[in-house]
Amino acid sequence: MQLKSLKIFCDVVNQRSFSRAAVENGISQSGASQVIHQLEERLGVKLFDRSKRPFLLTQEGEVYYEGCRRLVERYAALEEQVRTLHAEVAGRVRVASIYSVGLHLMDRYLQDFLAQYPKANVRLEYLHPQRVYEAVKTDQADVGLVSYPKSSRSIDCVEWREEPMVLVAAPAHPLAMVESVKIEMLDDERLVGFDRDLTIRREIDRMLASHQVDVETVMEFDNIETIKRAVEIGAGVAILPLPTVQREVAGGSLAAVRLISDEVDEVTRPLGIVHRRGKELSATVRRFIELLRTREVPQELARTEVSPAGAMLAETPAEPLAEALRANW
Repeated sequence: MQLKSLKIFCDVVNQRSFSRAAVENGISQSGASQVIHQLEERLGVKLFDRSKRPFLLTQEGEVYYEGCRRLVERYAALEEQVRTLHAEVAGRVRVASIYSVGLHLMDRYLQDFLAQYPKANVRLEYLHPQRVYEAVKTDQADVGLVSYPKSSRSIDCVEWREEPMVLVAAPAHPLAMVESVKIEMLDDERLVGFDRDLTIRREIDRMLASHQVDVETVMEFDNIETIKRAVEIGAGVAILPLPTVQREVAGGSLAAVRLISDEVDEVTRPLGIVHRRGKELSATVRRFIELLRTREVPQELARTEVSPAGAMLAETPAEPLAEALRANW
């Protein structure tokens, strides 16, 4: 039996789709269906329950999938190991990242990795945090980059780095004029926050509650870029990772002030690298993880001294954006 057929079967399961698995393997949808039919005939069992939508694996299909997945992964790792014994790294790395990490950190890391391994193929996709875990769990991504990483029965995580969290305000805001802000000083402030279903929102809420701080959340968004635009027009302040606002701070449209408390000199958020537990990572994926963990933070994103905004004036935002944000107040 050809390993290609086993890979197609695994891809159908992972992608939850015959058509997407067919595209992944360069065959037609009918070709993928025929491969599965031939496997079922050979085994004398049904691998899929086609009466359900979306289809489900039968009990026999689940057992067969787990065994096939390990065989396909081990063979792919073996092939790459042999190819790279006396040659350059030329494998593929599929990366799923949350937006705030991918958009603000990954360009330089990818440049460094591809400069070192020019024949490698890196595919980077930006996803909602929960979708990152799902992509890794279903083998649609080799590694995931997330904040506040967590392990599970199917996910293993590796510590990566800590990012400073800062108070972000329009430069004319009173809190933008100080060198640091104690968390307790945020009591009764108007806060532009993250959506409630995001881990970063829950962690910020937990931090504020532990300091008996009550804020007025005036707007909620699922991404940092929109939060920054709302802060620029004076909707309120926000608590964001420092690397995500350095461009605006340098341009004078936002001010970033260090957050402190009696317990810590700096509030941070942890970043982690996640991969599926038990998966045999290829040499290329292992080298990519090694570069992330050992390479210094890109110079233009290195920690800079966060200082008062002084007399800096915020740039006037585009009127359509300002009006759209005000409509949500």
